[in-house]
Amino acid sequence: ARSLTSGHRFQWDIFLSFRGEDTRHNFTEKLHNELVRNGVRTFIDNENLDRGKEISPSLLTAIEDSAASIVVISKNYASSKWCLEELAKLSESKRILLLPVFYEVDPSDVRRQKGPFEKDFREHEELVEAEKVYRWREGMKKAGNISGWDSRLWYVSILPHSL
Repeated sequence: ARSLTSGHRFQWDIFLSFRGEDTRHNFTEKLHNELVRNGVRTFIDNENLDRGKEISPSLLTAIEDSAASIVVISKNYASSKWCLEELAKLSESKRILLLPVFYEVDPSDVRRQKGPFEKDFREHEELVEAEKVYRWREGMKKAGNISGWDSRLWYVSILPHSL
């Protein structure tokens, strides 16, 4: 197993952040299975993310004990305070490598919190303290500025026969 600093081995190679209702049973599940099949120690939260108002201590521990993260940003990602808090924690880390997947969303919308994210952030600004929303916006901006994977550019080699 790899370690990013001599003498320290991380429990997880990859921390997966995603909006369950958008991608859990399709893209993220396949990605997770492929990572594990290839020997990549991958943390995935197998419970519903919106259980409470604060991110759980076990998720914080998993983030801190991960070498890198893959953040699957989908159209409803910003509707979840948990997802946004995960992204803020990941983007604030000076150590964790952040790899975004723009799943059926425009990276410039992520960067500017426009398009499908605009309404969610407007609602958060009415209900959540300004400092927290600022951190979430910074996390989204940072992720949107990283050259990640854009699903809109993927080539689909096999189409269903009904198309």
